[in-house]
Amino acid sequence: MLNRNTEKLLTRCITEHKENVYRLAFSYVKNKEDALDIVQESIYKAMMNIELLKNPDAVKSWFFRIVVNTALDFLRRNKKVHAMDHEMIETYTPGAEDVYTDIDLKRTLDDLPEKYRGVIILRYFEDLKIDEVAAVLGENVNTIKTRLYQALQLLRVKMNDEPSKEIK
Repeated sequence: MLNRNTEKLLTRCITEHKENVYRLAFSYVKNKEDALDIVQESIYKAMMNIELLKNPDAVKSWFFRIVVNTALDFLRRNKKVHAMDHEMIETYTPGAEDVYTDIDLKRTLDDLPEKYRGVIILRYFEDLKIDEVAAVLGENVNTIKTRLYQALQLLRVKMNDEPSKEIK
């Protein structure tokens, strides 16, 4: 019976957070079709491995972690090719009107190392709590706090056009 209830929790989580999950996948791959494929693959993986979920109360962070890992796997498999959809190409075309009001922030986020970008996206764009971000990324809460602080420092430096220090 626990498995059936857990399946219902997962289904509700997927339904309630479908936009967030898509946005999370898109933030990694920058392409609509690939993001949709990642979401679909993540749902499949979650449904097939539902018995691995030890704490049903953590279904959201468990599923988000699957999405992040699936996106990272996709990026590793397709390292050489960075496809862009029409909207992205138009955004970068000279003379085209900016679709993003905060294009500098978006570009700066894209320039951040992955370990910092993921923390920023999950914390501020997906509105997850620090402990949820830690669960999604499989890291210690203190590590996430440190990365968040470092990421914000890097963003400040980059947004102010000051020479940045490389943080590894």
